[in-house]
Amino acid sequence: MPELPLWPFPAAQEIAEVLEWRTDVLQARAGEQRIALRPRPREIVTLRHRLHALGMARAAELARAGFAGDWLVPLWHLALQPDAGLAQGATEILLDTGLSDFRSGGLAAIAVDGKEAAPVAIASVQPDRLILAEPLALQLPAATVAARRLTVAPIRTGMLTSAVEIARRRQGDGTVTASFLLRDPPDLAAPAMPSYLGRPVQTDPSLVRRPLTASLRRAVEYIDNGFGPVAVEPVRDVFERGEAITLKAQGPLARSALRRWLWSLRGRQASFWLPTWGHELQLRAAMSSGSVLMRVAPVAPLHAYVGRRIMLEMPTALRFRTITAAIAEGDDHRLTLSSNLGEPVPLTTKVHFLTAVRADADRIEIQHGAVASEVTLPVVEVKE
Repeated sequence: MPELPLWPFPAAQEIAEVLEWRTDVLQARAGEQRIALRPRPREIVTLRHRLHALGMARAAELARAGFAGDWLVPLWHLALQPDAGLAQGATEILLDTGLSDFRSGGLAAIAVDGKEAAPVAIASVQPDRLILAEPLALQLPAATVAARRLTVAPIRTGMLTSAVEIARRRQGDGTVTASFLLRDPPDLAAPAMPSYLGRPVQTDPSLVRRPLTASLRRAVEYIDNGFGPVAVEPVRDVFERGEAITLKAQGPLARSALRRWLWSLRGRQASFWLPTWGHELQLRAAMSSGSVLMRVAPVAPLHAYVGRRIMLEMPTALRFRTITAAIAEGDDHRLTLSSNLGEPVPLTTKVHFLTAVRADADRIEIQHGAVASEVTLPVVEVKE
């Protein structure tokens, strides 16, 4: 069996990683059921390379020769810099393998000074190093290479999903764009996150609310016979609040945590708590450590507070509670919490509503830049 061709060009611009699940959402009047039809996502990576005339010619000839077959694709968005330099004859590469997708029996790509990559076979993967099947030789241009000049990325098998595009600025300068559907997706574990009532709470400090895309809706049917007034009939009992959140991750550790969290959502299937970060409940008095009574400025009808989940930004940590009762007390509202906080609550404490949400799309696109990764995710409120 002939060896698969390697797509060796280093990514010089932002890399787009698309994750695609399939979820069947069955909606009823009072709720919904979500059935996962694809346990692991399809991964599509789009690589953009800044190449000179010879590089563009090589890319064109590689695509011509093997367009319809499988490719060895370096995952530059998962690339790491080793902890130590490499020398010809070395049989291991020191790096944190838990932050990428290196696999025993697989391949890794080594690039020096941002030039074309060379593949190396991996015998085994240890937490802090890759053990190579053969000593390094021609993969390095010199007897020793400093760590700062090296980039090591996992290699996966993939197939081209669209035409390879070449945008030539000048005769010797252009951009080559290629998209690959990767095979054998990993099974990533969810990152450690705070949780409340069995659901994880998304408290990433990079989270940005996008009010321009927020929508408040309820499924209704408008009845109009054309002769009299228009009547509105609710179709579902569930109020739907849709928003878009943007998450950014800088550095290998944060990027890995972001990807693992997106994996754990499984598209539209899994739900999680999302703070509004709106500071809706503004305290009118400080609370003692053993108190469960919270006086706040009025913001909702009394009955609308009961059963709502909240998050308090305490000086020591984020705390989560449920409102169990609400009464009017002069010009304020007095809320009863499910339990005390165990420490004094200052008057300046910010308190936000918690909303149970799920992703409102089975297709998620992550933009991996040189400094940070970013994803914008539409979410919709779900019934607890």
